[in-house]
Amino acid sequence: MSADRVRVLVRCGSRSFLLLAGVAALFAQSIPPAALYTEFEQAPAPAVLESLRAETDAIMGRLGIDLTWRQLAEATGSEVSVQLAVIHFLGKCEVTALRPHRVQPGALGWTHESDGAILPFGSVDCDRVRGFLQLDLLSYAADQRELIYGRALGRVLAHELYHIFTKSRHHSPDGVGKAAYATRDLLGTRFVFDSAESTELRNAPMHSESADLTH
Repeated sequence: MSADRVRVLVRCGSRSFLLLAGVAALFAQSIPPAALYTEFEQAPAPAVLESLRAETDAIMGRLGIDLTWRQLAEATGSEVSVQLAVIHFLGKCEVTALRPHRVQPGALGWTHESDGAILPFGSVDCDRVRGFLQLDLLSYAADQRELIYGRALGRVLAHELYHIFTKSRHHSPDGVGKAAYATRDLLGTRFVFDSAESTELRNAPMHSESADLTH
């Protein structure tokens, strides 16, 4: 290995992820997509997954950040990317058994840290997002609920990707980077990062790194 790279090994359960910090010139001509590894506690409803991915891609794509979606279980250890994120989806990512009341759930998603440093691992709690939105979801036609719920999950995911890619705990007063969401933020037709966090993401250190996954 050349001297201009540093190995950083982080662990998540039984898996190890090897980040190779490299020189910016390595990707000066072309920036490959960021690798997003996902793992679901229970298989998501197909329409929810499609909507989740579409919304996440739309939010990040507006900033020039393309995502390559991969299932964590299928990781071989040979993949290379400018940056990676590993996201675990907890609970049931579906809109069955909705109840006519709102649950105040606490954190909808979070990232993980070690010794004060943000790791490339995060979680999204599908049950908490559904409980928070279920009263509102019941007001939509049944054939629209999965799309709207998946879109909300995508916005929570984009928030966690901001922390992972920028390695920042910062929250903005508006947009996807807010510390706390109202139901209207998750249900509205459009939700984006504010200008400051958009700039942070465009200038994030992922643009000068490569990542190699091993397990």
